[in-house]
Amino acid sequence: MIEVKKKDRETSESLIRRFSRRVHQSGVLLTARKGRFYAKPKSRRQTRESAQYRSKVKKEVDKLKKIGKFDEESFKRVKKKISEE
Repeated sequence: MIEVKKKDRETSESLIRRFSRRVHQSGVLLTARKGRFYAKPKSRRQTRESAQYRSKVKKEVDKLKKIGKFDEESFKRVKKKISEE
């Protein structure tokens, strides 16, 4: 917690400037910005499941491409079908 008390005969602008300098020097904003987009790493189980899902979708898409029936709509259907399993 950063505290700045107003000195005698100090203007508001200089108080704000002094506070801003203290905040900048402390690194509080820097650490807050670093953690802003932090995403927890996936668990081992989640990683495996997503890999299995991707391989199933890829296999179905390859099969559809071989028979010449692959388009955007069929891709959506394949993803929906596999996610429901």
